[in-house]
Amino acid sequence: MYQWLKRMILGASPPETPAGATGAAVAPAPAAAPPAAPSPAPGADRPDPGTAPSYQQKERIDTAYADWLFGGWRADAPGTAAAEARVLESLNAIARSQHSGADLMRRMPGVVPQLLQSLRSETFSGADIARKISSDVVMVAEVIRLANSSALVSGQPVTSVQNAVLVIGQEGLRQLVTSVAFRPIIDFNAGPHTRRIAPRIWDHAERCAHTCRKLAPAFGVEPLDAFLAGLVLNAGLMVSLGMMDRHGQDGQRLGSAAFTARLMPAARLVASGIAKEWRFPDGVSQALTEQVAVRKGAAMSDMGRLLAQVEYLCKVKMLAEQGKVSAQDKGLFDGLPAGVQACYAGIVKTSAAYQ
Repeated sequence: MYQWLKRMILGASPPETPAGATGAAVAPAPAAAPPAAPSPAPGADRPDPGTAPSYQQKERIDTAYADWLFGGWRADAPGTAAAEARVLESLNAIARSQHSGADLMRRMPGVVPQLLQSLRSETFSGADIARKISSDVVMVAEVIRLANSSALVSGQPVTSVQNAVLVIGQEGLRQLVTSVAFRPIIDFNAGPHTRRIAPRIWDHAERCAHTCRKLAPAFGVEPLDAFLAGLVLNAGLMVSLGMMDRHGQDGQRLGSAAFTARLMPAARLVASGIAKEWRFPDGVSQALTEQVAVRKGAAMSDMGRLLAQVEYLCKVKMLAEQGKVSAQDKGLFDGLPAGVQACYAGIVKTSAAYQ
């Protein structure tokens, strides 16, 4: 899957076209890149391997983030502890087994592979892309949303898929379609935990993916690998939400502090297993495993350091947006390299708004 994605995203020359396949036709207008977090200054030194938020900082933010995710659902109803124990047992069983849990995630079907195929070439038919996008209501909403959020758009809002394709350009479409390809479909007919929490943790993963991609060169990491690491970061949490809905009886709300403290490490191990099953580079899976127990002085790969710092920064941004922390608290950024801190203002919501 990784090599397939690399060809699709980076626009490498495609293999021989199968008989009957339609080729690209018209070169697009110059691509307008989507808004993104600023990159570190060219030539900037790579971040000091020892720099990172302190353990106390990280613990504070992790606790506040978990409280925001699950806090609205916490309750001391009889049987809650038993239900939470069953969720943890199931999640840890997946982490220990050869079964990664990837089949427990819902992913975008349909038009995405066709779009990625069309975007492989440096030239493509804008009309053909627009037609394919128009057949999928989710893609229509995402493309128009991204076009209207572009800094290059002024005046009248973009309301048609055709105009949106021109505004976003080829590189913007590649990035967007790749994100959607891995986006779990939020089933709003599912249980309460999935409906409420899944949009939040996917928003966090997308922010991490885009920020990791921008910062990757400063850490000596392949940008595509960093992007995929951010996308798969919360895959284990997605799996756990379905378990919480199944094990919670009659809409029972789960999410005690003791439960979430044990849930997060187990979910990271499941995410690492999913990355392996999808045949992502070993560094992606390793980086996810390294997030399980971050302690002072612990050895960590370049990818692991990048993911840890970006995950922390994105959590801070989301909590600040919700009024749970103040971005004016300079202590939140102590230990973060200047290049990482510079990305804070550019970390914006990439998905549809959540409640």
